[in-house]
Amino acid sequence: MRPNPMLTALALGLVLAGSLQPAFARSGREEITPAEEREFPFDGQIPGCQDSSVLEQMSSQFAEKEAKFWNSSLTIIAYDRIERTAWRPWGLDTYPRRFCSAVATTSDGIKRKVDYSVREGLGIIGVTWGVEFCVHGLDRNLAYAYATACREARP
Repeated sequence: MRPNPMLTALALGLVLAGSLQPAFARSGREEITPAEEREFPFDGQIPGCQDSSVLEQMSSQFAEKEAKFWNSSLTIIAYDRIERTAWRPWGLDTYPRRFCSAVATTSDGIKRKVDYSVREGLGIIGVTWGVEFCVHGLDRNLAYAYATACREARP
């Protein structure tokens, strides 16, 4: 019986792939350069989860998205139970980001969980901080943006 060349190639590929260390895996001896010490450094100075400028930016972007893409007048009118869920969860050498969650009350009177992150370099042309967020139950383009139940908006 003659071996199938496709199966042979697949088996060889799996053996080689299993023997290689993934690019994202780190050894305990690897030296890490914090993002603040790079040639084009980050400063790590981003506002906190409860900062009014963060909440205002999120509210403004939410209202704009609802009106522009979903023909909806829905807005966020209040936030409560704001908490930080992670700070730089992937290490000091990644760009600074703070992950947060809150409960937002929308103009229809419904309270919805919001997962968001404040990230350095997301502002206008990368000069300042920016916010990315997902409102549970209102991530209407599920497959594209943040997946089911906003899981891609969390660390």
